[in-house]
Amino acid sequence: MHEQLTDLRLALAWLTRLPVGRLPDQAPPLARAVWAFPLVGMLLGILVGMPYWLLLAAHTDPLLAALLAVGLLIWLCGGLHEDGLADFADAAGGQTRERRLEIMRDSRLGSYGAIALVLVLGLRVAALASFGAGGAVFALFAMAGLSRAGMAVALRVMPPARSDGLGRGAGRPGAAATAAALVIGLAALLPGMLLLADFTGWWAAMAIAAAAALVCGLAQIWVGWRAWGRLGGQTGDVLGAVQLAGETAGLVALSICAAWLGGGA
Repeated sequence: MHEQLTDLRLALAWLTRLPVGRLPDQAPPLARAVWAFPLVGMLLGILVGMPYWLLLAAHTDPLLAALLAVGLLIWLCGGLHEDGLADFADAAGGQTRERRLEIMRDSRLGSYGAIALVLVLGLRVAALASFGAGGAVFALFAMAGLSRAGMAVALRVMPPARSDGLGRGAGRPGAAATAAALVIGLAALLPGMLLLADFTGWWAAMAIAAAAALVCGLAQIWVGWRAWGRLGGQTGDVLGAVQLAGETAGLVALSICAAWLGGGA
């Protein structure tokens, strides 16, 4: 149990700005803690979803409430994933692998990165604003958890693109830790399925959850495929882009399903 708690604290320290206290001087490699990545996402979903629920209960405009919720999520994570997405998008302008990696280390924001950030921010806000209070909490819980499981898979299957940096220093997770991350990430869908089943029946609830998981996974596979082909593997920025792409795609998929159900189709 002590090792599991250390892993969870390590995952929180890397993926959020939440205070976790002093880690052991001989902290384990991040790869060992990847099983806890989805747990971190679930916690973030609760910490963001509950204020969003309270804002809607206070009759706040849904669009404003959604923007505040996404802003809170970005703040809790220190903008790490957004920074990774922007750097990864900017690297698309490089003509060679070496130039792309160089661009990703440049602290300046380019046009491709700005476009990617605006698009992803807009999609997340619009998707959240389309849910009711309860639906938003479950959607955030599910997609924040599942998308971080994708980071564990990326670390497992993709080689580091650099000889240094987070992607190299994190190490390669074992099969057991990666499988645990996937199982926990998929389990994040269960509360929402239970809620949906009361309204749509089990088969429809399972279909919606499967569709959201599939869309999340496909978005992450696409980012990973692009990174592998253009960079030669993963970096810390790539991992951030993988997470954010999956979370955004999953929220959009759930929003479309919610609109379909609300329309009585």
